[in-house]
Amino acid sequence: MKFFKTSKHYILNKPTYINLRWIAIIGQLLTVNIVKYLFDFEFNYLLSNLIIIIGIFSNYYLIYIHKENHLNNKLSFLYLNIDILQLSFLMYLSGGITNPFIIFIIIPCVFSSTNLDIRTNLLLGLVTIFSIIFLTFFYLDLPYPISNHFHVDNYYYYSVPIALCIALIFLNYFGLKFGAEAKIRKEATNKMEEIIAKERELLSLGGQAAAAAHSFGTPFSTIKIIAQDLLEQLKDNKIFKKDLELLISQVNRCNDILKKLTLNPMVEDDFIDKDVTVKDYLVEIIKSFEEISDKKFILNFEQNLNQISFFKSIEVVYGLRNFIGNANKFTNKKIYINVKSDSEFTSVNIEDDGPGFSKDVLNKIGAPYLKQFMPNEKSKSKSGLGLGIFIGKTLLEKNYAKIIFRNSLTRGGAEINITWKNNDLLSI
Repeated sequence: MKFFKTSKHYILNKPTYINLRWIAIIGQLLTVNIVKYLFDFEFNYLLSNLIIIIGIFSNYYLIYIHKENHLNNKLSFLYLNIDILQLSFLMYLSGGITNPFIIFIIIPCVFSSTNLDIRTNLLLGLVTIFSIIFLTFFYLDLPYPISNHFHVDNYYYYSVPIALCIALIFLNYFGLKFGAEAKIRKEATNKMEEIIAKERELLSLGGQAAAAAHSFGTPFSTIKIIAQDLLEQLKDNKIFKKDLELLISQVNRCNDILKKLTLNPMVEDDFIDKDVTVKDYLVEIIKSFEEISDKKFILNFEQNLNQISFFKSIEVVYGLRNFIGNANKFTNKKIYINVKSDSEFTSVNIEDDGPGFSKDVLNKIGAPYLKQFMPNEKSKSKSGLGLGIFIGKTLLEKNYAKIIFRNSLTRGGAEINITWKNNDLLSI
């Protein structure tokens, strides 16, 4: 296995990294020259500037020689090591860990924790810790005249590198944790956008199919009429009669296919464009599941007193379909869907008689890649990564919905309550 991963998730954005390095280099130049010319402190001024110039040249190399817009894991490790070593040399020339700017030595490693993989970050952390330990015992005095008056007890002196190492470990842990979660959410968001793009493409193709059905109707009718006339004239010719009968049968078959496309509500132009109610959404979704599922769907619209029509949203369709699909997946026999609406709110309540949500994940549900293990072996094969729930929740919340996940007290399985304000529905 290669030490450095080449995954697209473990990269540094080159422009951002270059800008951060310019900020650091300008800060180093200002500090060194202010200490020399404003305060007139004595230290190895020329060597300090030479080390900073090396950093400037490495930045120009990134700008003009390295043409890619991203730095892969290996190159990122190399340049971050240069940053650590450059700052370590500057600290060596100006007091080691007694220099108040020593805190900056942990920044490259912490920066890497949110962008690079854990093994690369671990190696950068070891390089940083080694540099801290080295600067604890080997360094030149702080620039004069501070060194003449700066004396501390050994207990305080050795607590500085210990505090730096603890801060490094602590910040890297959180950087790795948040970085991993950010990558997961980015991947889930990309997946969600891909799914929505496919939904829009299918909807567009459905409209094109309906238009094609109307357009092809006349040519096929003409072909059928001519074929029937030829059959009437050549009915005594056994060879031509057989071919013409086959031609007519295939034309009829094409007409049947086109009728199905035309009559399918998923591809009718008026359905795509017209406003629909929550009831219309659910009826459409349930029909699609009833064709492939042996589970029973029980819809209750008795409390649906205020049916609001609003623009058909692919996000709402997919979000509701996701939750109903999950109920269909985990239920034993029945899925209960209850719609309530009044002058202010509209809500959809989805319940099933399955095993329900596990207690350990109920408060965290809705996060991507949250593994949910079911209590029995039969249901373990159905446990997922939470991506579907994350996508459905994100899409519906984007369309103003408030969602509550809980276990049903009446049905014994999972319960999902989706609520909109009526004014928000009208603004979708």
